[in-house]
Amino acid sequence: MKLATIRTADGTRAVRLDGDLLVDLGYADLGELLAEADWQARAAASGTTYPAEGADFAPVVPNPSKIICVGHNYTDHIKEMGRELPDYPTLFPKFADTLLGAGDDIAKPTETGALDWEVELAVVIGKAVRRADEQQAADAIAGFTVMNDISVRDWQFRTIEWTQGKIWEASTPVGPYVVTPDEVGGVRPSLEVKTVVDGQVMQQDDTGTLLFDPVFLVRYISTVITLRPGDIIATGTPAGVGNARDPKVFLLPGNTVVTEISGLGACTNKVVEA
Repeated sequence: MKLATIRTADGTRAVRLDGDLLVDLGYADLGELLAEADWQARAAASGTTYPAEGADFAPVVPNPSKIICVGHNYTDHIKEMGRELPDYPTLFPKFADTLLGAGDDIAKPTETGALDWEVELAVVIGKAVRRADEQQAADAIAGFTVMNDISVRDWQFRTIEWTQGKIWEASTPVGPYVVTPDEVGGVRPSLEVKTVVDGQVMQQDDTGTLLFDPVFLVRYISTVITLRPGDIIATGTPAGVGNARDPKVFLLPGNTVVTEISGLGACTNKVVEA
């Protein structure tokens, strides 16, 4: 299944893609749907339909209880940043206020000249887990989506702790769909990830080369804290970020950045003045 949250004249709605239509599932958003123990059955329901073409996508889960991001998780990206392969995942948080829909504009903060792109495979949790074993971790994965972990590099590197460069309000497109594992080859999918800025390919890799895969990350993070339905894990970005280029390249108003993952769809976002 491909599931989404869309904006309508009457508010947001959780929907399922069915051909060229979006079927209303009776919930305000996917977070509400995923909170149901039998959400898979409920996601197969019939309801009011909307055209998929031209839909206004909200963040797939507008208000997750937590968003955990992973740094340094593709071998090539680790090397381009001049670092050693880590023994453990590097984790940092985001918050719901950072999220944008898959087609929303990105307002460049006036405080930065170093706005960067990061395409990421994002895991969406469908079942509460704490200290998950292998099978529990796999069962907790509702599906996958696309995230562009837009980074404010000059603020990120002000200190050795990255969070301030990662949590700018309304900076992080996520969507358009949550795609269930059965549609992408399981809970350890091998999918092409790509970033294109104004028609130029900037990042291209395969999620099969992740150092720490989705199941491992669910196990690892759930050791620290309970993962709840609708929570999002961003699994890291491959080589090709603007900050690692020589000379460096950053996003400016007027640019269009497309972050795409095969089988999941794409976030297409124009950068605008704040």
